[in-house]
Amino acid sequence: MRFSRYGLTAALVLLGAIGLSASAPAQQLKYPPGFQNQNIATNGTTLHVRVGGKGPAVVLLHGYGETGDMWAPLAAEFARERTVIAPDLRGMGLSARAEKGFDKKNQAEDIAGVMDALKIASADVIAHDIGNMVAFALAAPSSSTRHPSRPDGRAGSRRRTLGRDPEEPAALAFSLRRADMERLVAGRERIYLDRFWNEFSADPKRFGEASRRHYARLYARPGAMRAGFLQFAAFDQDALDNRAFLAAGRLKMPLLAVGGDRSFGATMAAVMRAAADDVREAVIQDSGHWLMEEQPAATITAIQSFLAQR
Repeated sequence: MRFSRYGLTAALVLLGAIGLSASAPAQQLKYPPGFQNQNIATNGTTLHVRVGGKGPAVVLLHGYGETGDMWAPLAAEFARERTVIAPDLRGMGLSARAEKGFDKKNQAEDIAGVMDALKIASADVIAHDIGNMVAFALAAPSSSTRHPSRPDGRAGSRRRTLGRDPEEPAALAFSLRRADMERLVAGRERIYLDRFWNEFSADPKRFGEASRRHYARLYARPGAMRAGFLQFAAFDQDALDNRAFLAAGRLKMPLLAVGGDRSFGATMAAVMRAAADDVREAVIQDSGHWLMEEQPAATITAIQSFLAQR
């Protein structure tokens, strides 16, 4: 997605719902030389942001079970021609801890504030998992009332539906008392996260041990698991907001919906066609949810091809 103070002209890439080779080794989490880590005050919190490269901007939004570090291989490819901005979402990774504001509409304000601080007026957005939900809110038609100088636009969520029934079993599963969940996983963060990494991948071995240790350490930091649970706790409000976004109009910019063939596959695009007029689809073979870990080369190629065709 490119949103601009002067026009909505570019594209959004949504990655799977729940020089690289096809047999690339375990994901490298270190950003290339020239990137800077910044802590940017925005919307009542502070986000940890990686910034590097030069040229047209691209914003990378991560999902649950990871941080902005997941984008390091893509950042290495893009930094030659683009300014890359990769934040840790509210309360996650190395961003400041927060106790509220985890609805995705509010987190879109976080990202808009980061862009304002960096004096970035327009950007393409590539998002994954919960990051997709933030991208959806960032480009939603109602954003024009919050940012009058920016035009309407909308992106979509990786969840099965853009508006969700709060009584469905998945919603209830993530609505457990957060205090109980925090106590259950305290000191066992790796066990909890392994369940996501293993069950949502085509081959758990592709989510490498080094990455698992790295993310488990970050999620074991004080307040980190609480922030993760608060992302899920906001789903009911997100569903209400998404329905309001859908009622306001359809997305007009080009959108690429990417799914692993062992995960959501073409369903990503099918869901987004309910909300957008120009949806392209890419299905990454032999991959589950964790596209950047399981099939980085194919995923990066699909993204680059889409952006080049524009």
